[in-house]
Amino acid sequence: MKYLRVGPAGQEKPVAGVGGRFYDLTPVTPDITGAFLAAGGVSTVTGLTEVDITGQRLGAPIARPGVVLCIGQNYAAHAAESGATPPTTPIMFYKAPSTVVGPDDDVLIPRGSTRTDWEVELGVVIGRTARYLDSPEAAAAHIAGFVLSNDVSERTFQLDDSGGQWSKGKSCETFNPLGPWLVTPDETGDPGKLGLRSWVNGEPRQNSGTTDMIFDVPYLIWHLSQYTVLEPGDLINTGTPQGVALSGRFPYLSAGDVMEVEIDGLGRQRSILRDAS
Repeated sequence: MKYLRVGPAGQEKPVAGVGGRFYDLTPVTPDITGAFLAAGGVSTVTGLTEVDITGQRLGAPIARPGVVLCIGQNYAAHAAESGATPPTTPIMFYKAPSTVVGPDDDVLIPRGSTRTDWEVELGVVIGRTARYLDSPEAAAAHIAGFVLSNDVSERTFQLDDSGGQWSKGKSCETFNPLGPWLVTPDETGDPGKLGLRSWVNGEPRQNSGTTDMIFDVPYLIWHLSQYTVLEPGDLINTGTPQGVALSGRFPYLSAGDVMEVEIDGLGRQRSILRDAS
């Protein structure tokens, strides 16, 4: 099953996707919320009306999450290009939930920014409350699905103006394009074997796979549950591979640039960069 939210910003309607066909979920739920996911979503589209979503805007596939938790430097090669030693325990930081926008919405370069960067990431959406899980093996029962996420970052805000914490460079408006859809675990396959790619103006940037993660998805959910309560609808961004502008190999983003990201089975995004002013 795939879940989507379709329509103008602030007026999105919930939709289920099965076998390339789409069905109106409004008789079942007003939105793709934590409560809907905690209840198990839907197991069948029988009785639902088929809808045509051609040409319509896609919103983020989940309603505004309660929290966006992010994992830093979770790929060894990315840690190296950032000038850091690979971490021995997950680095956690927060991103404002207001950063979440649709997969093809514009991304706004903040006022004064000269170092806006892209980061393709595997996103995990929580489906059941996770609190002090006993083991990584217990994590699977708490996952609603997986989603393509772009953890857009402003590196000066993150590293130079941060005061030691990264969230200033992560929480600017529009800094988390999400979607196009939320894919349930049964359709995702092994989240540890997915390819991730990104492009800027059609030129390749990142090309890696989740096989290179330092801490895999089950471990991350278990680990985070020891420090905070994960609730249905919460989003976890699990880190990005090498190939970002911070490496020094590529220029940072400018207004007019086209940023694209993709993960196997989770779809593709296309965002145009605009000045926030």
